[in-house]
Amino acid sequence: MNSVKVDKALPFSFKTSQIAPDKSISHRCVMFAMLAEGTSEITNFLRAEDTMNSLQIVKNLGAIIENDGEIIKISSNGIKESSEILDCGNSGTGMRLFCGLLSSAEGHFILTGDGYLRRRPMKRVTNPLRDIGAKLDGRDYGDLAPLSIRGASLRAFNYESKIASAQVKSAMILAALRADGECSFSEPELSRDHTERMLKGMGAEIEVDGLTTKIKPMKKLLSPLKIRVPADPSSAFFFAVAAAIIPESSIILEGITLNPTRIEAFKALERMGADIKYETTENIYEPIGNIHVKYAPLRAITVEDNISWLIDELPVLSIAFACADGISVVKNAEELRVKESDRISTVVNGLRACGIEVDEVHDGYSVKGGVLKEAKIDSHGDHRIAMSFIVAGLKCGMRVDDIACINTSFPNFFELLKKITKVEFTS
Repeated sequence: MNSVKVDKALPFSFKTSQIAPDKSISHRCVMFAMLAEGTSEITNFLRAEDTMNSLQIVKNLGAIIENDGEIIKISSNGIKESSEILDCGNSGTGMRLFCGLLSSAEGHFILTGDGYLRRRPMKRVTNPLRDIGAKLDGRDYGDLAPLSIRGASLRAFNYESKIASAQVKSAMILAALRADGECSFSEPELSRDHTERMLKGMGAEIEVDGLTTKIKPMKKLLSPLKIRVPADPSSAFFFAVAAAIIPESSIILEGITLNPTRIEAFKALERMGADIKYETTENIYEPIGNIHVKYAPLRAITVEDNISWLIDELPVLSIAFACADGISVVKNAEELRVKESDRISTVVNGLRACGIEVDEVHDGYSVKGGVLKEAKIDSHGDHRIAMSFIVAGLKCGMRVDDIACINTSFPNFFELLKKITKVEFTS
């Protein structure tokens, strides 16, 4: 299937525990298992293209994988040099974090990805890693994949990042675990913190003081993970916006991570007027619970703080902007330009095609709420753009092209969407 047409939706109400497992945590589970002694056990792992690529990579690096369809068990006796090229598919998270993990591993490694990933910039990770001794190179002086890594001894560092990026921070933390002394990483605002939480839970000596993370090198292998991956709030947010823009609709999203750095988009939707409630059910590696969302008339807001906490959700949040009263503004979001697509341009062009007035600037855009109109949208191979404009179609009908990318993060997206509206696929 290459395209989908969705119909305008009627009011709906249901609850679901079928939101895709968290992609960020799933990636980290398989990587961090390579640092553990014993067998890590992962349930509710996201079985999507990107995360399955990460699982295959650690297998190529010597891990023993047992996968019975419910629980994935990973046993490692250290990272081994692979004769295979390590294919990250479409995942920038995978490629950037593997750079940090492999920079101190003995051997030579090649990381590549699909055509979209090979166009994404990597120097935000490769440059700081090379500054501490990593032997890492690629096209355009190490900015573009394929990337070549020759494991090396890494120096301790005190790195001040100019951007708030969980991917950069995670890569540097992974490098720090095998550096020759205590390291610190500072960022301009707190980015998502799954890496710190998970590694600390495994026994790594990591301390967070405001915007600075201090890391001591591993003295021994870490304790294995025993984790159930929570549902992904970024995936859940598509259906939260659907409930928020369709009158008389509601949804209960079950088993979601409630990590404060992951639910900022829900907080923004709440500020717009949506009726949202949170219910915590457990808290081990991550706080987990249910999110209740009900329709309410939406009003415009400005989004300029904690951008790194909702960077992935901004495309579909922009659909809510298009349905709100007033002019919503996004600032400080230049990071959107280096995602799977230039998401500032793809969001702006998509909304204009739907009859919405939008102004674009270098680090964001403004959206004047109006009436969405049916259009034909090209996703540019970006799963979040594809799903965002499918959600927009719930207001007016929509055709979205190049939808195979949705399988990289949310394989059962259409299964859930069919609870809301008619879905028709074309080749």
